[in-house]
Amino acid sequence: MKNIDDYTVGIVGMGLMGGAIAMALRSRCGVAQSKLFACDTNGNSLVLAEKAGFIAKGWEGKNAGEMLAACDLVFLCLGPAALLRFLDTWESSFKPGALVTDIAGIKGCIAARAEQFRRDVDFIPGHPMAGAEGGGFAAAVHCNFHGKNYILTPLARNKPENLGLLKDLIRRMGFGRITEIDAAVHDRKVAYTSQLCHIIAAAIIDCESDASIARFGGGSFEDFTRIAMFNAPLWAELFTSNREALLERIQQFELSLDALKTFIKDSQTGELEQRLLRIRDRRSELETP
Repeated sequence: MKNIDDYTVGIVGMGLMGGAIAMALRSRCGVAQSKLFACDTNGNSLVLAEKAGFIAKGWEGKNAGEMLAACDLVFLCLGPAALLRFLDTWESSFKPGALVTDIAGIKGCIAARAEQFRRDVDFIPGHPMAGAEGGGFAAAVHCNFHGKNYILTPLARNKPENLGLLKDLIRRMGFGRITEIDAAVHDRKVAYTSQLCHIIAAAIIDCESDASIARFGGGSFEDFTRIAMFNAPLWAELFTSNREALLERIQQFELSLDALKTFIKDSQTGELEQRLLRIRDRRSELETP
């Protein structure tokens, strides 16, 4: 298996996650600036990344093919729809023998496209479970990978040596646990652990218009609603693209909420206490990285 030092690395999309990956590759993985490229439709992000010493050169989106032809490893840091459009446009430009991975928050449609990708390019779908408030390259410095989860949905066609290299790189970036899973299972799981949480946080903020309400927060309000500071276009796309799995999770949540509401409405203090105790115990049993 080659060492990462032998690879020229390209990042497509120098936003929040693309910027954070570039920073991790430079600071934690030993990738030289001269071997790290990027392309983006936002030229300002490329200028900032180059001036900060993260990349050697940036290409505007219309010239992405020039970068792809030079890269042995490519991170596709785009939302699902934009990623699929990018692949349709630039598939022929990837360097033969290149290793390609993505970070999209749903995997079913991406894995299906990867199965149909050029046979001389090894595309391993992935999803880093990390992020930060806001979006764009400027926010990348706040995206912490340390101890976070990373999910891979490898295909039967993927080369073991490439999967091994990618997993080693992910660990060196700082991620604490790597899970390999089927793409459909991934989409059902993240509908609960990620998308449902964002929907609930959004609903909590949406149901109260008093801007001074934060004066009454004691920590839990601030912690839980932090994720409502999201990239709205991206999350709207994720919600609707994974709607069947997400709607099932929303229905499960509604049933649980209705049960708790009934206990409160009918002053069933004992039953409520027992339900809360079971919930607390279940939470304590959750695996940690």
